[in-house]
Formats: sequence, structure tokens, C-alpha cells
Amino acid sequence: MDIQFREFDQFNVWIWLRFSTVPSEREKKYIEEVFNSWFYLGKLGAFNAENLQVQETGLDLSYMSYDTQGYDRSLLALMHNMGEFEYEGQWGRCWFDLGTSDAIAIDILLNALTQLSEEYVTIELLYIGGENEDWPVEDDDSRSYSIYDN
Repeated sequence: MDIQFREFDQFNVWIWLRFSTVPSEREKKYIEEVFNSWFYLGKLGAFNAENLQVQETGLDLSYMSYDTQGYDRSLLALMHNMGEFEYEGQWGRCWFDLGTSDAIAIDILLNALTQLSEEYVTIELLYIGGENEDWPVEDDDSRSYSIYDN
């Protein structure tokens, strides 16, 4: 899977995927589950790089002391919105407002999509941000309507 970063706006980012073939309904469900799960975690503040106590401890986690107030002392890192996933031929795309979530969110998504591509549905190309000349973004409903509006 080739990963390319394009112009990136945290509050208005399209993520584009080009598959090796037109994805089946089952493959679409796999993709959408990854993105939905990622977004739910982000909406709950999971991608908060200021509170990575376990990661920062290292390999020996036995009897680790966890500061339950650590999250409260960090800045909120919440994703705000996600559009509907769309498909056109071998392409899939989804719009996000990543809010104040930290960049670790992108790494986690890329790790998940890399493994998904290896085992379930081949993703040839992944664009993070920017435009896609094969499928232009117009002022369509995919951005204005969000499946997770408050």
C-alpha cells in the first residue's frame, strides 16, 4: 500500500483509498468498520498524546502505577465529525473533522489499514488529505451531512 500525504487540514480532511479491484460489499464493510471504530475512539478522546502513560513506561508494565487523573490534566483531544463513506469504482473516500485529536490517531489508522490491506482487502493507494484528480470534491452532501452530528 502506497501512502501519500497531501495538503492537510485537521478540521477538513478527506481520506482516499484506491483498491486493487472494485470492492465487494463484504470488503466495504471491513473498511467502514475500521474507519467507524477509529472515529469512535477519537470521539472519546483516545488519541491524546499527552496521556500515554503506559507507552511511556516501557516494556515492564508489572505493577505499574497508573495516574487516573492524568487524562484530566491533559488538553482534550477529541475528533469532531465523520462523513459518510463513499465509493466510486476502485476508489473509496471519507471526510473527517479530526478536531483536536493528536497525530498519533493517523499512525494508528495507517497501522490498521496496512494490516487490513495485507489480510482482507487490497488497498493500493491511500491519500491523506488534499484533492483527488480522479474524483473531485464538490460541494456535495458528504461533508455537510455527518452521520455523527451532535
